[in-house]
Amino acid sequence: MKTFKFRSLSTVLLAGMLLSIPATALAQFSIGISINIAPPALPVYVQPPCPQANFMWTPGYWAWDGVGDYYWVPGTWVEAPQPGYLWTPGYWGWNNGVYAFNDGYWGTQVGYYGGVNYGFGYGGGGFAGGEWRGGVFAYNTAAVSVNTTVIRNVYVNTTIINNTTIVNNTHTSFNGGPNGIAAKPTAQQQAFASQPHLKPTAAQVQHVQVAKQDKSNFASANHGVPAHAAVAKPATNVAELQHSAVAAKAAPGVKPYVAAHPATAAQPASKTPEAARPAAKTEPAARPETPAKTAPTPARPTAETRAAPPAPHPAPKPATEVAPRPAARPTTEAAPRPAPKPATEATPKPAPRPAPKPATEPAPKPAPKPAAKPAPHPAPAAHPKEPPPEHKPQN
Repeated sequence: MKTFKFRSLSTVLLAGMLLSIPATALAQFSIGISINIAPPALPVYVQPPCPQANFMWTPGYWAWDGVGDYYWVPGTWVEAPQPGYLWTPGYWGWNNGVYAFNDGYWGTQVGYYGGVNYGFGYGGGGFAGGEWRGGVFAYNTAAVSVNTTVIRNVYVNTTIINNTTIVNNTHTSFNGGPNGIAAKPTAQQQAFASQPHLKPTAAQVQHVQVAKQDKSNFASANHGVPAHAAVAKPATNVAELQHSAVAAKAAPGVKPYVAAHPATAAQPASKTPEAARPAAKTEPAARPETPAKTAPTPARPTAETRAAPPAPHPAPKPATEVAPRPAARPTTEAAPRPAPKPATEATPKPAPRPAPKPATEPAPKPAPKPAAKPAPHPAPAAHPKEPPPEHKPQN
């Protein structure tokens, strides 16, 4: 699985890269960040006609959002900052295991742009889309699309197209590295590197910012085929971009781009630990243990409670066997409170329960029972036997 990393420019890294980069690229070498994820292939789209004279075509390209994904900057026609200036596109270059973007610039000559075939006059080496004639730009309609109802200064030259085109059937968007373009700068391009250059115009900078706001332009969403590939003029807002842009098509033979940016690479890493956490949560056998512990606990106290009451009172064992807990509790509570008696009345449903009650109550009164044995009072019947002696004297 591919990984990503950011490497900010430092003196050591920059020095190492400058030593290995051709001199022609030094004048335009400007890198904000470098990454080790190759940019997607260039999509195929139709160029909108040039809307106004002296507008230069700036081809679309893949930019890095600084977080973890590529997004497409639509191609557009931009007014040159001054007559006589041409646009040299930016390009991705591979060096020392990372991909770094070289910013585009304005100059009187088109310089080195990595041999990337952007099309529409930028075939990989030089520019075939037109030329300045005095203060007016003439368009080569063999390479670019022009609205001839507005622009009349046009011509056709197919030879220059053949001479400046680098065949790129894979639509690779970067120079060097694995599967990258192997084009090197020419001596003429090296000479162009020492000429004065101008940075992108304010309209171009705004156009890039608007493209970044359009989430459908991100490679993770469009898989390398942006829905808004090109516009006639630089976009000033997302709604304008989406309304006027032309859609792209996947290049023939190019597989859909699979994003390998931080958002997607981190989700599986976070999901795997999350999946492990619930697994750890399901492991707590403590739940089955707790019911097992609760099951024996009621059994043990019952045995203890049964053994406890019979120790002091062996006689009430039958009563405790029927209802051990209620019998022991009412005996202790029955002494101070007569209320438990109705509780026993509620239980008298079973016949054996009333018998133990007198057994427990007469237990403290065994003495009156033997006293009751002479109580049948048969002795008074003996007193009438005394009268017979009284009759004796009568005789």
